[in-house]
Amino acid sequence: MVYLDYAATTPMSENAIEAFIHTSRNYFENTESLHDGGMHAKELLEHARKALAKAIGKESNGIYFTGGGSDGNFLAITSLAFGAKQKGRHIITSNVEHPSVEYALEFLKEQGFVVTRVPVDPSGTISIDRIKKNVRPDTILATIQHVNSETGIKQDLKSISYFLKRNNILFHSDCVQSFSKVDNFNFINIDSFTVSAHKIHGPKGTGAVYISPSIHISPLLAGVTHERGFRPGTVDLPSIVSFVTAAEESLNNQSSHYDHVAKMRKLFISLILNNKDVILEGSKDGSPFIIPLRVRGIEGQIVMQELSRRKIAVSTGSACKNGQQSPSKTLLALGRTDSEAHGLVRVSLSHLTTAKDIHTIYKALNEITDQFLSIREVALK
Repeated sequence: MVYLDYAATTPMSENAIEAFIHTSRNYFENTESLHDGGMHAKELLEHARKALAKAIGKESNGIYFTGGGSDGNFLAITSLAFGAKQKGRHIITSNVEHPSVEYALEFLKEQGFVVTRVPVDPSGTISIDRIKKNVRPDTILATIQHVNSETGIKQDLKSISYFLKRNNILFHSDCVQSFSKVDNFNFINIDSFTVSAHKIHGPKGTGAVYISPSIHISPLLAGVTHERGFRPGTVDLPSIVSFVTAAEESLNNQSSHYDHVAKMRKLFISLILNNKDVILEGSKDGSPFIIPLRVRGIEGQIVMQELSRRKIAVSTGSACKNGQQSPSKTLLALGRTDSEAHGLVRVSLSHLTTAKDIHTIYKALNEITDQFLSIREVALK
């Protein structure tokens, strides 16, 4: 199998697996138990929290471990909104957010909050001017993703954050597709962001949220004891230690991994430009880890199935929405037609991707376009 669906999930690194096994064997106790075993487990949990905080240059008391990206987005966005609701109930977002952000905002709308979706421009980015036009006196929060999970298009968090801070508006970002891949998180000055373990070669079902300790938050559930009241449920210590191990490993190798992926992307594009039936989407300034494309006249689902039949794994967009045959909302936001948006195929890379993998998918795409071109020619006769 040629695996090119790393934006959906990644294999755990050997170090992350070893950390998970070691912690499971030696620190299985509940971190809230008051006996020695529980206290030792608690000490390891706090050590992991400090290690992650140090790796990203943030305060350890701002780190909350979660059940992953979707869980983290919901918890962060709702906690920030409820914590600031005395100042207002207006929230700004983009029209290309991850489904988990949309779920959180729809929930908040049911609680009386008002949500404004700022459209991206034809390049897929949000201009400060468009944000300015939608700011109101009661605007309390903006939630705008860093890297789009379907197209890899990147937003300028630095400029957006500068404007929002000047206007005393809280800023949350879904950084699941960018963490340890693009940009230096030590210098991303935002109030809150979400990361996920299984996108960076850690375990599934865990992740983290950073929320600046200076911000007042009000978690949805009162009386919760775990993670300082941020979320319920017994802490999964083995997964957390494994996650932090993977995060340290990824951050330490971020530069070399980025360079390798950029090289593989460049190779793919140089090859695919020879096939006039394959249309590249996204942006040259976006994340090199995600390559969105369309095959002219063929639905993305069919292309994915044909590639799968050739033992090549890709996706048709966000893994959280696979199985739903709706067109890509990101491509629709970029002005594509319904038919074109249905054509999205997402090829996603990692440091494990080889030149052989790239040549294999290029050959397969040529076979698929030749096959369907022949079928179209026969149908037209």
